[in-house]
Parts: sequence; C-alpha cells; structure tokens
Amino acid sequence: MTKPLSPQSIAIVKATAPVLVQHGVAITTRMYERLFVDAEIKALFDQAAQASGEQPRRLAAAIVAFAQNVDNLQALEGAVQRMASRHVATNVKPEHYPKVAEALLPAIRDVLGAEAATDEVLAAWGEAYWFLADVLIHREAQLYVDAQPLAV
Repeated sequence: MTKPLSPQSIAIVKATAPVLVQHGVAITTRMYERLFVDAEIKALFDQAAQASGEQPRRLAAAIVAFAQNVDNLQALEGAVQRMASRHVATNVKPEHYPKVAEALLPAIRDVLGAEAATDEVLAAWGEAYWFLADVLIHREAQLYVDAQPLAV
C-alpha cells in the first residue's frame, strides 16, 4: 500500500500548480536534458516526440494535473492507467524511477531558481513524486503479470 502524502506536502504541491502551468514545459524539457545523459534511459523514449516538444508538453500537463488534483487523486485514475500502460509498452521498470527523480527535482530548481524552488518545496515534490511513482510501479507490475502468456 502506498503511504499517503503528508498534509504539508499536499498543500505545497497544490500551491505550486500555477507556477507549473507557467513553467512546466521548461521544467520537463530541462528534466529530459538531465535524464538523457543516460543512453539506456534515452532509448526508452520516442525521440521524435522529444524533438517536436510533444513529450515535454505531455509530461508537463500530467504534472500540472497531478498538482491540481493531489488532494483528489481519484480524478487521475484514468491518466494513471494510461501512463502505466504506456510505461509497460516501452519497458519502463522500477529501477528507472530513481533516475527520473534525480533529473526532475534539480530541473525544478534549475528553472525556478533557489528562491522559488526552496528545499521545502523540493522535499514536498520529492514526497509527491515517490508517492506517484509507487502507485505507477504497483500498477505496472500488475500489467506486466497480466501480459505474461499463460503456462500450458
């Protein structure tokens, strides 16, 4: 079972939603720049969608939706299912999630600066990231099991 987010983290994440609307694509673009220094991770992504800006825009929209609904996660069930299905289709594994966190959280500070992306804000987003990652990892594990052929 996924550990619930703290009320303080929920409040901080929700409060940052307007900033993410404004700077989300810049943050996700920077995150991918950081992430793609790892060729193995880069190979998991559709590079045409990266070059066109589609993938950074999609991820930014997902992050904004998460921030806006962090106190009503049932509203995100369809999006989580689609994301988990896409991750399974592209062979995303639990060991990839720490690398994304290591790229995303510094990207937030890179774009917003240390005054806006304080340690408190990054800690809240770190907690929120791992909460969502845990949800996705568990859902993806089930999808991987479901995709296995039945033994005869």
